[in-house]
Amino acid sequence: MGRERECVASIDGKKSQGRALLETGEIVFRGSSFRLRFPLHLVSGLAVKGEALTFVAGEQRVSFELGAAEATKWLRAIENPKSRIDKLGIKPGQKVAVVGVRDETLVEELRDKGAEVREGAPLKNTAVVFFGANATKDLIRLAKLREKLAPDGALWIVRPKGVATITEGEVREAGKQAGLVDVKVVKLSESHTAEKFVIPMSERGPKKRVR
Repeated sequence: MGRERECVASIDGKKSQGRALLETGEIVFRGSSFRLRFPLHLVSGLAVKGEALTFVAGEQRVSFELGAAEATKWLRAIENPKSRIDKLGIKPGQKVAVVGVRDETLVEELRDKGAEVREGAPLKNTAVVFFGANATKDLIRLAKLREKLAPDGALWIVRPKGVATITEGEVREAGKQAGLVDVKVVKLSESHTAEKFVIPMSERGPKKRVR
């Protein structure tokens, strides 16, 4: 879901200033006085009251003072979660390449969305490339993958979580060295993260319509 906001949180009347995050499957709060983590399946009684999002988690009553407009957005996002394909921004008819990503369910979901999926090296002007990188050495391929992207295309680098062979910092630095900018992170699965990179606006040239 990926929403984030500085706010005051209250749990059973105890308050703390901090940052609230709405993640896929959970609500997280990191504050000066306490930290909270609530799996969404334990959350009930969601409501917007004044400037706050309120809910019950277990036997605890919780509120986040997000502002009325933001609280409403959080409520809608929790009650109507997007699929991971929607979070990835895939549209029907797009040309998508999947390179080195071992996730057959992802391929099926892409095709169900109506994307034209190629498993293997992308062709010229591909709208979206999913590239699996399991180790830092795999990132050497980014420059060549960039050459295959449509001007307004996206390269999603899919990496395993919590391993020493490749880190978030290494992925971002490699993307920068390949002439790309990182714009988004999505939880692809319990074991993998996907980080979105695009060509800078200043280097895209005349805008083209890409399928």
